[in-house]
Amino acid sequence: MVLSKTASQSDVSVHSTFASRYVRTSLPRFKMPEDSIPKEAAYQIINDELMLDGNPRLNLASFVTTWMEPECDKLIMDAINKNYVDMDEYPVTTELQNRCVNMIAHLFNAPLGDSEAAVGVGTVGSSEAIMLAGLAFKRKWQNKRKAEGKPYDKPNIVTGANVQVCWEKFARYFEVELKEVKLREGYYVMDPVQAVEMVDENTICVAAILGSTLNGEFEDVKLLNDLLVEKNKETGWDTPIHVDAASGGFIAPFLYPELEWDFRLPLVKSINVSGHKYGLVYAGIGWVIWRSKEDLPEELIFHINYLGADQPTFTLNFSKGSSQVIAQYYQLIRLGYEGYRNVMENCHENAMVLKEGLEKTGRFNIVSKDHGVPLVAFSLKDNKCHDEFEISEMLRRYGWIVPAYTMPANAQHITVLRVVIREDFSCTLAERLVADIQKVLHELDTLPAKVNAKLAMADEEKDKNGTVKKTAIETQREITAYWKKFVSERKTNKNQIC
Repeated sequence: MVLSKTASQSDVSVHSTFASRYVRTSLPRFKMPEDSIPKEAAYQIINDELMLDGNPRLNLASFVTTWMEPECDKLIMDAINKNYVDMDEYPVTTELQNRCVNMIAHLFNAPLGDSEAAVGVGTVGSSEAIMLAGLAFKRKWQNKRKAEGKPYDKPNIVTGANVQVCWEKFARYFEVELKEVKLREGYYVMDPVQAVEMVDENTICVAAILGSTLNGEFEDVKLLNDLLVEKNKETGWDTPIHVDAASGGFIAPFLYPELEWDFRLPLVKSINVSGHKYGLVYAGIGWVIWRSKEDLPEELIFHINYLGADQPTFTLNFSKGSSQVIAQYYQLIRLGYEGYRNVMENCHENAMVLKEGLEKTGRFNIVSKDHGVPLVAFSLKDNKCHDEFEISEMLRRYGWIVPAYTMPANAQHITVLRVVIREDFSCTLAERLVADIQKVLHELDTLPAKVNAKLAMADEEKDKNGTVKKTAIETQREITAYWKKFVSERKTNKNQIC
């Protein structure tokens, strides 16, 4: 007699993954499910949703590394279960971090003796690095003011309006006034002259940006240093400089070695850099280096005694992975100075290929500079018919993620598109992007006459009636709103047809 068994509802071994009830029935999104599901089903459900993410290598908005060599990927996965904070258990990982700190400090020309160790720490990214550097400046300023018997309750930092949002976070979280030098059309970085004019006795530091997020431009740290030296002499203050080299710290030493922006300048007391940008490591690693021990107040440092040695630690978080520290060390010894220089030169050359391709279209103004971070920021010469936001949106149809944004205060009427050139962005991709931009422009040109013509006619009618004419910015906003609605309706109609 043949015995048969009916598969139970929970027995999925006889089903294909997509035929199982686990994949056919949706799971609760915001509550933990009551029952377990097979590992294969969990994997497939998550993997299917992640397919709708953009392609990281076509994400031209990000400065963050999206490709590393397979050998480094293996090192990362081998260390994925190591908690960096467990220094007793993983002393070699701690040693690798210390080696990285010293290598980067020498790269930034820190005034170290032959056997002197550098002062610095690995962080989750430049945001944490900036928080730590800012805390050091604030505490040192407070200690000095206390010793002099002066008020110490109103510290401020002078920056450009082009700073990354982490500076605003530091100011708000740690109660420091942020004094911003406004930008102007054609000049999208901090003006050193205006910055020094804003310095007062409560300024804990002036923050200079080596590689603006907006257009990649390096600020003139040398001029800032020289002007601040003179002001300090006149006032008796000792206002220092912090260099936010998140993007440019791994570029300037290799492409512009003669440029003075680092510890060669006497007032530069600390520098942060993102290892996960042009340090060529996946997201999750940054570094902050101090000029000397005197620039990092001792009371901010915690000391851990392990294996008979003193291990100072200065971080905002506690647990974090070891993988990115190991990956940074891999890149530093694998590439060396020669390798980093080759990568940065290649990125710069590909940026020039993209820039020249965009210029040949005759439709764009280039906002970025050739000297700086390898990126291309550009805006339309004529945005009356269509604007940068529409180009950004339509490029997504080809897989490209190219951000469009307005400039900060006093230049907010300028809208730009920006393409960041990373190691994995080849010359071929640059040429393909230009071709796709031309396709988008052609498609926009063939669309029905835009609402700006109607707005212009309406404005003329209003003028006849004595009504005040709208400004160019107000008109442009109405045009943008109209086209966002128009594109949205087209998408909806296509979905209904399908």
